[in-house]
Amino acid sequence: MMRVGNAPVSWGVYEASRPNPPFGDVLDGIARAGYAGTELGPYGYLPTSPRELDHELRSRAASVRAALDVARLLASQRVRELIVADDEDPGRTAQAGRVPADGSAGFDDKQWREAVTTLNAVARALRDELSMTVVVHHHAGTFVETPQEIDRLLAETDPEIVGLLLDTGHAVYGGADPVEVLRRHGDRVRYVHLKDVRADELARVRTTDIGMSEAWKRGVFCPLGEGVVDFPRVVESLRARDYDGWLIVEQDVVPDDQGRLEPEPFASARHSRAYLREKVGL
Repeated sequence: MMRVGNAPVSWGVYEASRPNPPFGDVLDGIARAGYAGTELGPYGYLPTSPRELDHELRSRAASVRAALDVARLLASQRVRELIVADDEDPGRTAQAGRVPADGSAGFDDKQWREAVTTLNAVARALRDELSMTVVVHHHAGTFVETPQEIDRLLAETDPEIVGLLLDTGHAVYGGADPVEVLRRHGDRVRYVHLKDVRADELARVRTTDIGMSEAWKRGVFCPLGEGVVDFPRVVESLRARDYDGWLIVEQDVVPDDQGRLEPEPFASARHSRAYLREKVGL
């Protein structure tokens, strides 16, 4: 089977010692343009560590291909956004809801550069082929959980093609006020999850060493209106910004040890819908 690649020389890279475009931009461009591989180029331009080179090559090709596969399916239904999120990390799920604000438990600068580069590459590929945008779902137990991590992600990604999925429950769980997130980043919010957080269980998260999985089982998320999220203010802030996208109600639930879901999903969903209609005007 014949395969088609492209080379760094197509980006003007002839010698490693001369000024060249960042290799990450070149690899992003090759992947976005639909090529399956590349050449090494002049020695020293791409990473010379086998492990680092393998990571740089595999991450771009796999991320862009996987995103495009999903995005093409969504585009067939006239969906204009692709939701992406960082993978949950065992170290972060263990301390979710209590992550230090100083960044000591987060990505280092190199990891942030890699994450931002991959996100921008995926977003450009979706824009170029499908006229779609990427929205990043900040999420407990990942490296985009705290207000500081949300700020850095949005500061370093391309605002034209990378937006934010504001999840009210995960914002509170991670230490943010959803209304403050909207005040700071309202122009980047392109999708919204409405989720509520139970006050007593959130206090347990803050003051004990309970992990994310156990907090989920204990029902830290609850039907809308039964927790701490101020939905009237959230919706008021969205309306003030002429937000016209989706508001998706979510209540993250997991089965208990007997395989039961509590509260019962239909009853909870009906309660949340009635709350939005009667108390928030939606």
